[in-house]
Amino acid sequence: MRDPITALERAIQSLPAATRAAMLQGIRENPIVCGAYTDGRGGICPMLAAHRYGGRVTLLAFARSWDAFTNATRVRKATVRELRTLEHLLVASLEHETDFAQAIAEHLASKTRREYPEIGARRISASRRSGRRAAAGAAARTAW
Repeated sequence: MRDPITALERAIQSLPAATRAAMLQGIRENPIVCGAYTDGRGGICPMLAAHRYGGRVTLLAFARSWDAFTNATRVRKATVRELRTLEHLLVASLEHETDFAQAIAEHLASKTRREYPEIGARRISASRRSGRRAAAGAAARTAW
């Protein structure tokens, strides 16, 4: 991965929307740590926070990208900047999800009410040639 924030953003995008919403609620209401699942003093990682608020998904890519983004070498509390960045990425991903879902719904609705013009079809008539030219053409078409 080029940079840690891009890896974190991609990991967030790969989470289900319900898990992202649960993580957003969890990071707003709990002390968040990096470098471990818990710190033994009440701090929890963002995935555990999501799990506690109903997001029952485990994604190792998120945990790795979170630790890479925070440059965690040991267990510590996440900084205000790290939490703010995570929160902004979660909010942006949820807004993008909503816009995308709304666009799909609008497209499907427009397809159902679209009226197509009636297409008229008519038979192609026989050749208007007459005489020897018509007979020669018919003979050439049936020469096989």
